[in-house]
Amino acid sequence: MSPTMKKTASFLVAVAVMSLASSLAYAYDPSPLQDFCVAIAEPKNAVFVNGKFCKNPNLTVAVDFFFHGLNIPGNTENLVGSNVTLVNVDRLPGVNTLGISIARIDYAPYGENPPHTHPRATEILTVLEGTLYVGFVTSNPENRLISKVLNKGDVFVFPFGLIHFQFNIGHTPAVAIAALSSQNPGVITIANAVFGSNPPINPDVLAKAFQLDKKVVEHLQAVF
Repeated sequence: MSPTMKKTASFLVAVAVMSLASSLAYAYDPSPLQDFCVAIAEPKNAVFVNGKFCKNPNLTVAVDFFFHGLNIPGNTENLVGSNVTLVNVDRLPGVNTLGISIARIDYAPYGENPPHTHPRATEILTVLEGTLYVGFVTSNPENRLISKVLNKGDVFVFPFGLIHFQFNIGHTPAVAIAALSSQNPGVITIANAVFGSNPPINPDVLAKAFQLDKKVVEHLQAVF
């Protein structure tokens, strides 16, 4: 085989390997194979599926694709001063397999949506009322804070899986709408997960990780 033919063969092999790797990389989240797949309760004795079972398309009705209530303010009388009304596949079955959900977030004056992450989604936030200080932190090792003050009509995106937050810096209540790139984005609130796990993480582990006195850690675990 000539040098030119060897180079061509090597190139074709490389392309084939890259194509295979690309197909495997996207195999975990395939595109819908039908117009829609309205979620239904899990049938008895059924095998586990990644998502929800699909309703017979011939039996779908308008209410499967409808949710009422995002105009209703959430109760912000809690320790963090915020409330998230999430409309995901559990509340709007028509979004099953469509990779999207939406949430209304209400903030009391100086309330916050504390640092958290969505393990399965990117989030894009639009401020409807008020002024929010928002931000996210990049991954290790930089851990760079990227933040911005948002006013009514402003839009900000929180990249997939990164820790982010919103804080109402105004004297009046604030409202935002968030769209998320998953029918079930999930949420991990950092403080609750770390200090409020069940069973609790050994306080010696957290004391060393956060460079805190063990008694401080035990106090935080009691709070959460």
